[in-house]
Amino acid sequence: MGNIVAAIILLGMLIFVHELGHFLVAKWMGVGVEKFSLGFGKKILGKQIGETEYLLSMIPLGGYVKLVGEDPTEDVSEVDLEKSFSAKPVLSRLAVVVAGPLFNIIFAVLILSSVYMLGIQVPSGQPIVGATVDGYPAQEAGLVAGDRVLSIDGQRLETWSEMAAIIHASAGKEVNIAVERSGNHLSFKVTPRSDEKGEIGFIGIEPMLVLERYSVPTAFKYGTIKSWEISVLILSSIRKMFAGEISMKNLGGPILIAQEAGRSASQGFLSYFTFAAIISINLGLLNLFPIPVLDGGHILFFLIEIVIGRPVNINIREKAQQVGMFLLMAFMIFAFYNDILRLVH
Repeated sequence: MGNIVAAIILLGMLIFVHELGHFLVAKWMGVGVEKFSLGFGKKILGKQIGETEYLLSMIPLGGYVKLVGEDPTEDVSEVDLEKSFSAKPVLSRLAVVVAGPLFNIIFAVLILSSVYMLGIQVPSGQPIVGATVDGYPAQEAGLVAGDRVLSIDGQRLETWSEMAAIIHASAGKEVNIAVERSGNHLSFKVTPRSDEKGEIGFIGIEPMLVLERYSVPTAFKYGTIKSWEISVLILSSIRKMFAGEISMKNLGGPILIAQEAGRSASQGFLSYFTFAAIISINLGLLNLFPIPVLDGGHILFFLIEIVIGRPVNINIREKAQQVGMFLLMAFMIFAFYNDILRLVH
């Protein structure tokens, strides 16, 4: 139950941000907004404020903003042309559509920047063992949390990364690790365990972590960099899936999101909001894919309109929307199928 609540709160927050982007830019461009809904399907709650009805709907897997004159087949006699979306210049329409995904990405930057301001766990800067992993060579050899690693095979160490580099390069080779423990110098013979490919060695130790906080400018800088790194990783993973380099079984749906939302929430609000930032970037990037029914599909049609100087034929757009809906439903069913398989296994 906790997973479901955590997921609903997370998705509700990200959907609100996404639709808020469309809503605010539509208002800015002079487009009327008839409905602003969190969720799809049957209305649970609704309140009319001015020209807009604000809704909470039954299915919490999305949302929508219904714009005045959004449907180009609508009878123009019943539409306020001054507030009509279809009557606005193509660049104005493009801005309204881009705003949703863009707000998700900006929201992620703000979340991650806030996390850096509140503080993140980083290695202490001394090669001090923070913990040992059960069943790994370090623990079996006698290393314990609090040990200060001084050298490996006589080579003195200054940083954790220096130690990690030596261990990673010593898969299957015995090394002599000298440590300081409670003022005493001790020595342990450890053979790093190799990874599945037999290339990288591990002994099962984790660094001692300390909380480090950053100033607002530095936090914003790191939040932006981290958002960019996450975006690159997401796009790279998608490319590798389509190239067959990563199994499509890694694709996750609402059940996996619920599980991960619950897990991150149990680790504290910083972990929860970091996960929210990752999902927000996912939502923003996926919506930019040029698939009809997604924002990216509308963006593609607007870009074509800019090039050819007129809107794409309505029949072509309708057929493309049908294909896009089929692709989106197939994607969702496959992701849900993967979720079920994970539960079963």
